[in-house]
Amino acid sequence: MNLSQHIDRRRSGLILALLIVLGLTVVYLYHSFNSREPAEIALVIGEPYEAMRQRSSAEIAPQGASNIGFRIPKTNARLRFIDPKYGFVTPPARFFSVSYENGIINNIRMSPQIEPLLYEDAIKIVLDLQDQWRKAGWVLTRAGEFPALENTPEWHDTLSNMKGPGKTYWQAEDRYQIKMNLGRFKDDKHPDEERYLITLAIAKPWVRNYSD
Repeated sequence: MNLSQHIDRRRSGLILALLIVLGLTVVYLYHSFNSREPAEIALVIGEPYEAMRQRSSAEIAPQGASNIGFRIPKTNARLRFIDPKYGFVTPPARFFSVSYENGIINNIRMSPQIEPLLYEDAIKIVLDLQDQWRKAGWVLTRAGEFPALENTPEWHDTLSNMKGPGKTYWQAEDRYQIKMNLGRFKDDKHPDEERYLITLAIAKPWVRNYSD
């Protein structure tokens, strides 16, 4: 083998090694990117705003100059409600507002979805959240008037034709309350489709049972 052939073989070997390294790097980056946990806001009602901000992986601005205000995460983020007994997790949200007073979080408003959804997709989120709340010990407030939402033809017909509210309240003792709404939403991006929007409001209890 002459010197020229030897150099060509070494060059080919180096190119092959570089291609292998490049391929492995691409695979690693792909899996790393796709396995990342979504950004989240981890909080509980009644804690300091700054404690929530430091704990959360989603970027959210510091408390403003006013003692009363709200902040919205800078990216889509899911809610991780971190109470040790009543905790739950939502899907990622685009609309997400954390309100505070004197530096203490007093309510959360959000829509646990990135965009208005088809009925089957929206009801799956609703049923999953209700299941999490039941298992954690949340109970319905005024269940006779505002029953839990179900995936039935009757409920779908009521919501689709806007015959009544898809509204329910869930309560954790005298500590927290959630109001959940599910309703038709006119989505200009999908004008010919039946789309739905879920909204959550979380705060200290404000709607009481009749017996209270």
